[in-house]
Amino acid sequence: MIDKIIRLGKDTAIYGTSTILGRLLNFLLVPFYTNVLLPSEYGITAYVYSLIAFLNVVYNYGMESAYFKYSSTLEIGDRKQNFNTPFLSIIISSSFFSAIILLLSKPIGGLIALPEDFSRIIIYSAIILFLDAIVIIPFASLRQTGKAKKFALIKFLNILINVSLNIILLVKFKLGVEGIFISGLAASAMTVVILLSDIFKNFRFNFSAKLFKELLKFGLPSLPAGLAAMMLQVIDRPILRYLTDDSSVGIYQANYRLGIFMMLVVSMFDYAWKPFFFSTAKEQNAKDIFARITTYFLLGMATVFILITLLIENIVKFQIYGKFIIHPDYWSGLNIVPIILLAYLFNGLSLTFSAGIYIQKKTSYLPFITLIAAIANVVFNFLLIPMLGIIGAAFATLISYVVMAVTMYYYSQKFYRIEY
Repeated sequence: MIDKIIRLGKDTAIYGTSTILGRLLNFLLVPFYTNVLLPSEYGITAYVYSLIAFLNVVYNYGMESAYFKYSSTLEIGDRKQNFNTPFLSIIISSSFFSAIILLLSKPIGGLIALPEDFSRIIIYSAIILFLDAIVIIPFASLRQTGKAKKFALIKFLNILINVSLNIILLVKFKLGVEGIFISGLAASAMTVVILLSDIFKNFRFNFSAKLFKELLKFGLPSLPAGLAAMMLQVIDRPILRYLTDDSSVGIYQANYRLGIFMMLVVSMFDYAWKPFFFSTAKEQNAKDIFARITTYFLLGMATVFILITLLIENIVKFQIYGKFIIHPDYWSGLNIVPIILLAYLFNGLSLTFSAGIYIQKKTSYLPFITLIAAIANVVFNFLLIPMLGIIGAAFATLISYVVMAVTMYYYSQKFYRIEY
């Protein structure tokens, strides 16, 4: 038992460290983009990547979680069948989806109101979606077999390649927005190449129709929840673009990303929290421990909120070799940063409140809670953006995370009461 807990802790540390390092590397692109792209160009990039985020969920359609369930128990078929069936399914479906996007790229460009000069990024996006989809099961296999270090290294290399190519293609070759998508495509392609040995080691033309049906039964119901979760995270960009313009989206995106300081605190806590509360739940004073941790965590987040709110203007206006951290064209959006930081704070509270739902095995409520928050996000974006612009979008995000925290608290207390 102790060995398993120690292993879980090590894996959590590896996944957490790689994810945080990756996010920090990606964050370095924010000051870079603001100094080489116009707000309108950055806005188009943010808009299209928000659409890619939605489509990633569709391309997955719950196969990853279904793979984890059936490959761990081998209820149907052997280990290779449990790899090949979802892997082949995703290859076939993602080929079909991406082929449609490629064939209809021009009408799709018109449908999403993409300027004609940027029409090629739809083609790049279709290929990125395909490449990212076909490594879902190989990556899941690495996690399933406990190869956390390899998983983390490949993920980190993907981000490193992406960031490096962004700098080369945008600075040296002046490719602008197109260079961002070419970088993403190249990084995804390199990831596939790196994983080829693992794919060939597991792959056989061995498709189980019986297993496929069970995978769909288990995986497809998670699709609405996945879309709701993604809606909560990125729906503000498409709505903001629909109600305003590309420049507003670019300014919003750049300043939204400055909330990474709070996001990192929440992410680090998230990686440690779930294994901790599961291992502590059986202790007699578990509820007292959870209440105290929530208090300390809230104090920590509040401290980060105050510090960043006070210092953010000085940070973004700091100059390195005559270049501002964030270009002056984007400073008009600095007033959304405290709002986004506060939204992440409530997201962190949702994580602490979720312990009771997991401990009492009431996870069926989680999709409902996420959906309520996502609906609130959509409604308040449409209500507030016409009145307040990007500040309205930020407040809509904050309100949605408050709704999620309150709803999470209500249901968690209903099943596992903690005196905070």
